[in-house]
Amino acid sequence: MSNESLKPAKLAVLIDADNTTAACAQNLLEEIAKYGIASVKRIYGDWSSPMLHGWRSILLKHALVPIQQFAYTKGKDATDMGLIIDAMDLLYSGHFDGFCLVSSDSDFTPLASRIRASGRVVYGFGKVNTPEAFRQACDRFFYIENLGEAEKQKDEVGIASASALSEPPDAAKLAVKPRQMDSAIKSLLNKSIKDATDEATGWAFVGKIGNVISETRPDFDSRTYGYAKLSGMLRDLRGLQFRTDEANRMYCRKIPFGELIRLLDDAFNRFKSAKGWANLDVVGKYVKPRWNWEEYGFESFPELLSKVDHVEITNDGMRMQTPVAS
Repeated sequence: MSNESLKPAKLAVLIDADNTTAACAQNLLEEIAKYGIASVKRIYGDWSSPMLHGWRSILLKHALVPIQQFAYTKGKDATDMGLIIDAMDLLYSGHFDGFCLVSSDSDFTPLASRIRASGRVVYGFGKVNTPEAFRQACDRFFYIENLGEAEKQKDEVGIASASALSEPPDAAKLAVKPRQMDSAIKSLLNKSIKDATDEATGWAFVGKIGNVISETRPDFDSRTYGYAKLSGMLRDLRGLQFRTDEANRMYCRKIPFGELIRLLDDAFNRFKSAKGWANLDVVGKYVKPRWNWEEYGFESFPELLSKVDHVEITNDGMRMQTPVAS
């Protein structure tokens, strides 16, 4: 491996101050640092405007270079044009591996597309109301509201614990809840697992799953759903088995529960008594040569059945339940 490939990516960070809050600066730059070195950090706006006071107070702290853009005509955004011109100059210099465009404005969509066409990576950062066109034009898009979410959650847990000791239960404050995993997101995750699965081994590398998702959903971020990492989100999906290799890389694969349920139906109908129950040991001995649960990380047959819908078990018996129609 060459030394060049070991060097961190050189990034140009260009911030639209008119469309970005100064409160996100620390978390924004920490997030950017995960992907490379911010070799250039420029922020654009009309610095004579009182609206940018928050940014003015932290320019030196974060080594941000302010670029003055006067609003020459009311209703026209000079900041956009100045940022775009600078971005193209930096692109043609050939010194940068990627660009971080910080704005919630769809006017930067053509710029993101042009930079990507030149073979450079584009990371977009904006609010949750950022138009889809700009989000999709980036290689990765991050919602500013998600940045630093893991740290905020830790702080909130600590604050909540302290408050619980001094306040009555009815004094609890309602927190902003993360978005729930709906059927569309579950379908996206399952399809991405399938696309990332190595046919030779049957396992999917979690890092590759993330890459597959980003190809179709640049704005996907597990933090939107309350998970610090994609791996945690995958663990909450039903029907997956996980393992790690010697380099501590995580893999997962789908557990073929469909095959198991058909086998359980067959076994139950073979061995059920007049009272409608089948002996657990008898069914287990029938199933194991045909579907070895130990290969999927289950230590016992009862543990396996506890993860299967529509199966009722007792100490020594089991039966299949008919799903209730919705």
